[in-house]
Amino acid sequence: MYKHILVPTDGSVLSDKAVEAAIKLAKLAGARITAFHAVEPYPLQGAYAAEASGVAELQPEIFAQRSEEYAKRVLDAVAAAAAAENVQCTTAYVTGNSASQAIVEKAGEEKCDLIVMASHGRRGLEGFLLGSETQKVLTHSSIPVLVYR
Repeated sequence: MYKHILVPTDGSVLSDKAVEAAIKLAKLAGARITAFHAVEPYPLQGAYAAEASGVAELQPEIFAQRSEEYAKRVLDAVAAAAAAENVQCTTAYVTGNSASQAIVEKAGEEKCDLIVMASHGRRGLEGFLLGSETQKVLTHSSIPVLVYR
């Protein structure tokens, strides 16, 4: 059975449901989890808008600070939910251009044997245009991925 589960989360309602399922699975398996959040880097076009408008909220330093605060809030919620179920949980976040790549890399670094993540289930042209981080993880992961919808 599984011993270490990576649980990527973006803090969305669907992601929260995947977290809940991962914690239940970890409890049944006697596994531990690593909750993971990938923070997107500062958008370059935001820098131009901030410079043109003088809006402080769009400055890179404030963007980075708010992204980190959000990641901590999301991950602390996962850690609290895991603790309530007596499941060992560590948390981590990273800033990077590709959430899917960060997820696959983190699973390898942590020697996880399962990734549990949500999928919004976009199909057709919408799925193609928006891309799917879950689909990319499924394509590039060398370990099993459990997709929650």
